[in-house]
Amino acid sequence: MGIRDIIEGKKHWRAHVARVKALPPDYRIVYGEIQKYFFKVGPVNLPDGRLLSGIVDFFEEGAAAGRPVLELVGHDVAAFCDDLIKDSPTYTDIYRASLGGEPGKTS
Repeated sequence: MGIRDIIEGKKHWRAHVARVKALPPDYRIVYGEIQKYFFKVGPVNLPDGRLLSGIVDFFEEGAAAGRPVLELVGHDVAAFCDDLIKDSPTYTDIYRASLGGEPGKTS
């Protein structure tokens, strides 16, 4: 990764953050919780930026239509997040596989 890639990545991230800041307050709060959840759970494809950008697109459309954010995502934000990444590998999955067993089993 060269210096230009780093600079471009920062430009994209700053533009993304500016879009998030332009959302209504309730949307920003829910987006912040989604972001925290994803940073904790660790979907492997998170760094490519499409997942979070897609959520901002979804939220911008909902805000433009005047819909409440919880109408879009439901009252269980974690379940909404889990549905988004259900077919994506997570760092938790990779860690479990490296341990060589299934969750709940002892060797």
